[in-house]
Amino acid sequence: MMILSQAELESLVNATHGHPHQLLGMHPLGDGTGVVARALVRDAARVELVPCHEKHQPTLQMQRLHEAGLFEGSTHDTTRVYAYDLVITNSQGNVRRTRDPYAFLPTLGDMDLYLFGQGNERRIYEKLGAQVRVIDGVQGTSFAVWAPSAQRVSVVGDFNGWDSRYHAMRLLAASGVWEIFIPGVGEGALYKYEVRNAHGTLVLKTDPYGFFFEAAPKNASIVWNPGKFAWTDDEWMKRRRERDPLRSPLSVYEVHLGSWRKKTTVESYSYRDIAGLLIDYVRRMGFTHVEFLPLSEHAFYPSWGYQITGFYSPTSRFGVPDDFQYLINSLHEAGIGVIMDWVPAHFPRDEWALARFDGTALYEHEDPRKGAHQDWGTLIFNYGRHEVRNFLTANSLFWCDRYHIDGLRVDAVASMLYLDYSRRDGEWVPNQFGGRENLEAISFLREFNHLVHTEFPGAITIAEESTAWPQVTRPPYLGGLGFSIKWNMGWMHDTLGYFRRDPVYRKYHQNDLTFAMLYHHHENFLLPLSHDEVVHGKGSLLSRMPGDDWQGFANLRTLLGYQWLFPGKILLFMGGEFGQRAEWNANEELHWWLLREGPYHAGLQRFVEDLNRLYRNEPALWECDYDMDGFSWVDCSDHENSVLSFLRQNRAADNCLLAILNLTPVVRHHYRVGLPRAGYWAEVLNSDADYYGGSNVGNLGGVTTQDYRVHNRPCSAIFTLPPMSVMVFRWES
Repeated sequence: MMILSQAELESLVNATHGHPHQLLGMHPLGDGTGVVARALVRDAARVELVPCHEKHQPTLQMQRLHEAGLFEGSTHDTTRVYAYDLVITNSQGNVRRTRDPYAFLPTLGDMDLYLFGQGNERRIYEKLGAQVRVIDGVQGTSFAVWAPSAQRVSVVGDFNGWDSRYHAMRLLAASGVWEIFIPGVGEGALYKYEVRNAHGTLVLKTDPYGFFFEAAPKNASIVWNPGKFAWTDDEWMKRRRERDPLRSPLSVYEVHLGSWRKKTTVESYSYRDIAGLLIDYVRRMGFTHVEFLPLSEHAFYPSWGYQITGFYSPTSRFGVPDDFQYLINSLHEAGIGVIMDWVPAHFPRDEWALARFDGTALYEHEDPRKGAHQDWGTLIFNYGRHEVRNFLTANSLFWCDRYHIDGLRVDAVASMLYLDYSRRDGEWVPNQFGGRENLEAISFLREFNHLVHTEFPGAITIAEESTAWPQVTRPPYLGGLGFSIKWNMGWMHDTLGYFRRDPVYRKYHQNDLTFAMLYHHHENFLLPLSHDEVVHGKGSLLSRMPGDDWQGFANLRTLLGYQWLFPGKILLFMGGEFGQRAEWNANEELHWWLLREGPYHAGLQRFVEDLNRLYRNEPALWECDYDMDGFSWVDCSDHENSVLSFLRQNRAADNCLLAILNLTPVVRHHYRVGLPRAGYWAEVLNSDADYYGGSNVGNLGGVTTQDYRVHNRPCSAIFTLPPMSVMVFRWES
C-alpha cells in the first residue's frame, strides 16, 4: 500500500515540491509504528535499502511508485531513523550502491545562517557554493545557494542527466538558503542550479560562489576544491606581514594576461606556462609587483575582465584554479608581489548569472535609478542588503586567503560613492538625508578595507578613485574609507597633458607638473600610467609624445623618470616600458618585435630596468613618500627654461638624491642648482645616455659643490643639462 499521497507523488516527480526533504529520505511513520523511506532515483528498475551501521536491520525492498524512479518502502522493525545505502539496479542489470542524498542533515548550522543574514560570515565561501566534503565516511559535495524568493531550487549536472527532479534542494528556514549534500559527486563535476523563480519561471543559474567555470561561451559551474594546493611561499608571506607597504618600494607592472605574451596569434599561454616567462621578465626589469587586470571569471573577453560572472573563480581561459595558485606561488618564491583588480562596483546582466537570480532584484536594486549603470550596461550591487555585502566582503577575503593575493585594486570607486554618478537630474535617488552620497557603499568600503587589513596584515587595498572625495586612504575610525593607497588620477591627467605639448609651449604650463604637490599629503598616492591611458583612441604613451623618434623617446624616458622620482608609488601598464607604438589591443600580444628595431625601444627598456634598480636601491625614493620631509623642491619656477629640480631623502636623511628635469630639446650649459649639502654629487642616472638611445650629454660622473648660495640652499653646483632629459645625483658623504 502506498503511504505517499497522489498529490505528494506528483509534486516530487514534477519537481514542484518546495521542501522535498519532508517526503524523501527516511522518516518515522505517523502512527509511530515504524519508518518509511522514499527515494527518487534516476535510471532505476529496482531499489533496495541496506543499513550501513545497524547490521541487525534487514534489507528493505522498495516499491516502485512511478516510472520517473520514485520508490517507497516501510518497515515496522524499528521506529528510529538510521543510516542506509541504496542498492540500485538499472534496466540493463547493472548495480550501483550509494548513500541517499536525502538522508543527511544540513551542512549549514543555525549560527552560519544567522551570521550570513547579518552580513558577518567572513568565510561564507566555505559554507555556500559547492563544497567537497566527507560526511559519515561518505565522499560527496554539498551544494548551498541563496535564493529567498525561489519556489524551488534543484542542482542539475552531468551526474544526474541535468534533470531537476533528482536533486531538489531544501530551504533552510527563513534564511533563504537552499541546501543538499550529494554523495559521489566530486571535483570536476559540471553543475548549475535550476530555479523555479518567484514568478514560477524555470531558469538555469550558475553558482554565485562557484570556484571554477567552463570556458566561455559555455558557462556551467565546476565542482572544485581551491583549498588543496600545497603552498611553498611561507617566507614571502612572513615578510609581507612584517613589512609596512607605505614605507617599502612599490613599482607595479600592470598586465593583461591574455595579451602580454601569446603561444600563437590566437592561443594564450596557460597560468603555468606563462609563470616562468613572466617571472624572468619582471625580475629582469626590477618591478616589485605584478598587477593583473581582473582574472575572476568573465564571459565577455572584450570587457578585459571588468564584467565578472564568477566572483569566486579565476578565469578558466588560462587553466584550472590550481594553475593560478601555481602562478602566484611562483611569483612569491621569486620575490614578486601580486595585486589583482577587483570589481565590486557592478556586474553584467547575463540571465544565467547574478541578475534577478531568484526572479527578484536579489543582488541588485529593483529601481534602475539605483541599480543600473547606464554607461556600462551593467547592474549595481545593493550594498545595503546584508547578504550581498557579505558576498562581497567575503570575496575580498577569499582572494587573500585561498590565492594569497597581496593586494586588491578596486575598480571604479567613484561610481560606488556617488548616487548621481554619470546621471542627469531625475535619473537618481537621493540618500535618506537628501544627499548624493551612497551611504551603503561607503559603509561597505570601510568594512571591506578594515577586514582585509586586519585579517591579512601587509596586504594592500588600492582605490581607483577619480574625484576629490576626502580621506580615501585614511582609517575608517578617522572617518576615512580605509584604503592603503589611491591612484593619483590628477597627477596622471596633468602630467600626460604636459608631455603631449610641443616643448616650445611648455613654459606656459609648468604648473601642470608641480600642482600635484599642493594636495600630495592629503592621501597616500600611487602614480598610474595604466591601461586606461592606452585605449579608446588615446593612442600609446609614445604616440602622444611630440617630435620625431629621437624627441619622442627622449620625452617618454623623461616622463617615466619623472614618474619614478616623484613621491608616491608607481604603476606602469605593459608595453609602456619599451615604447609600444600602437594602442593596446587585448586580442594580440604586445609588439615585442619592436625591441629588434633600432636603438630606441631597447634603450627605453634598459632605462626602465635601471630606473627600477635605482628605485629599489635608494630608500630616499620610497621610504618617505608620504612624509613632509621626504620631498622638497629646489626650483620649480624656472618656466622660461622648462627646468625642474627637487630633492628626495629617506627618514634618516643619510640618503639624499637630486633630480633635475630639462623639458626642452636644448642643452643647458653652466646651469647652477642649489644643494643642501656640500661635497660630491655623483650622477647615478641620465636618461640621455647613449645606452638608452640618447645623445650622451652629461656631467662626467658627477659634480662638486661650491660655496655659493642659491635657491635658498647653503651651497650649489654647476650642471650640464642634456636635452629633454631627467638626471639623478646622489650625495656622497
